[in-house]
Amino acid sequence: MAGLHVIWVVGLGGLAVVAARLAYKFVPHVHARIEAFLEPPPPVAGVPTNFQSETALESFIAGSWFGKGPGEGTIKRILPDSHTDFIFAVIGEEFGVIVCILLASLRLHRRARLLSAARNEDPFCRFATAGLAMLFGLQGAINMMVNLQLMPAKGMTLPFVSYGGSSLISLALGMGFLLAVTRKRPRTRVLTQVAKSQQADPQRGRVMNDRPAL
Repeated sequence: MAGLHVIWVVGLGGLAVVAARLAYKFVPHVHARIEAFLEPPPPVAGVPTNFQSETALESFIAGSWFGKGPGEGTIKRILPDSHTDFIFAVIGEEFGVIVCILLASLRLHRRARLLSAARNEDPFCRFATAGLAMLFGLQGAINMMVNLQLMPAKGMTLPFVSYGGSSLISLALGMGFLLAVTRKRPRTRVLTQVAKSQQADPQRGRVMNDRPAL
């Protein structure tokens, strides 16, 4: 969006992949987290080491296509952070996979609308809109992937769906910024046109400025 050459984008992406590989090889904590996700160790005292992810998957399986009904979920009672990080699994259990697909489609449509709104002549508004849209979109995608056991648990809420305090406040502030940089300003456009006409015809602009105010 900023006009950066594709070679730089590919190069920076390659550096990120190399850095991730080095972290996996030389940082014990990163290595242990990835290994535990790819090949979970055996249960300890009958409890799976990845208890959250396994329980979230059980919620989706129990809900099947159409769910058990609002408030009828039972697995959510033993699912840690069911009201925040794993709210998507609760939706899958109570409303079914179909509603989860509709929710994901709605969020994708909203991201597409926000990115289309980034087509602005002002570079600041264009970059701010795209950045905030990707921020909301990536956070929601990470939350859903964690619930579906497609990536390790990251502790991210589902924007405007999960219960939250500071998270909800920060998301609301971000949405306020997004509305501010995407709103239409008809008066600003008119003033810009007047300024351009005055630059094209200085004599006319001088006459207009000399008129008494009403």
